[in-house]
Amino acid sequence: MTEQSVTVAGSPVGGEIVTGAAPQDGTPDTRVSLKPKNNRAWLLVLPVVVSVAFTAVIPLMTVVNFSVQDIFSPDDRIFVGLEWFRSVARDPEIRAAFVRTLLFSAQVLLLEIPLGVALAVAMPRRGVWVSVALVIVALPLLIPWNVVGTIWQIFARADIGLGGWTINNVLGIDFNYTLDSTDAWITVLIMDVWHWTPLVALLAYAGLRSIPDPYFQAAQIDGASAWATFRHIQLPRLRGVLTIAILLRFMDSFMIYTEPFVVTGGGPGNATSFLSILLSKVAVGQFDLGPAGAFSLLYFLVVQIVSYVFFTVLTRSGR
Repeated sequence: MTEQSVTVAGSPVGGEIVTGAAPQDGTPDTRVSLKPKNNRAWLLVLPVVVSVAFTAVIPLMTVVNFSVQDIFSPDDRIFVGLEWFRSVARDPEIRAAFVRTLLFSAQVLLLEIPLGVALAVAMPRRGVWVSVALVIVALPLLIPWNVVGTIWQIFARADIGLGGWTINNVLGIDFNYTLDSTDAWITVLIMDVWHWTPLVALLAYAGLRSIPDPYFQAAQIDGASAWATFRHIQLPRLRGVLTIAILLRFMDSFMIYTEPFVVTGGGPGNATSFLSILLSKVAVGQFDLGPAGAFSLLYFLVVQIVSYVFFTVLTRSGR
């Protein structure tokens, strides 16, 4: 073993000299592997960093700044620390809205996940009808949120809406979502199920299409029933996509705003006044920037925590 100098070409300074012990028996020395680093690759990430900074970080810091101040005018503000956070946490109206929102999200998941999976299983896997089924199922997802609210606002009307008129005059049920809180809740819930169940169905359908055919051939040879095939082959393979579907539907339903605001405006009374609607009233209607900033940060924190719990539980149960 003798000391040799190894010069690495391509260094920004014309080469890097590394002194190390090199064997003399002809075997290659693999202990040292020097390769020039190209930091210019970070330039490709720079546009994303700038975009996130302007669309997320800077607005978030602005909200944090508002949440710790009592703002009277652009030039007159007082630092209040965590006072707005304590006020929001103790507000009974916000607590009631939190319970309503959490209950609504739970009902959405209990309805949309099974319906979406059932719809995906019923959809054809081969032939020309596959494209037709995919287009029909995806149609509600193409409609903007405010248009969905307008459609159901008219459809569920007892006087001019086809759905409301049918419930009242054909089924003989007294239905009026503008006056009855239960009717308003059911209308918003059915509207969300109609709008977003196709998303769950498409995700589940993609998961079903990824299952190799030999699994189904083996189940057919063993004489497995349709339920046994679904339980032991299809459902376990859907765990990943269903985890994504549950997270997406929880976050979206917990932050729902446009559809119930267009249909009911949060009423009658506060029956459909979810956290997002109440936050808009505080921020836009009352223009209380301090409480609204604290409210929005706590809202954001709850969504992140519950989503993390969902993700952790679902991923660990799949191991």
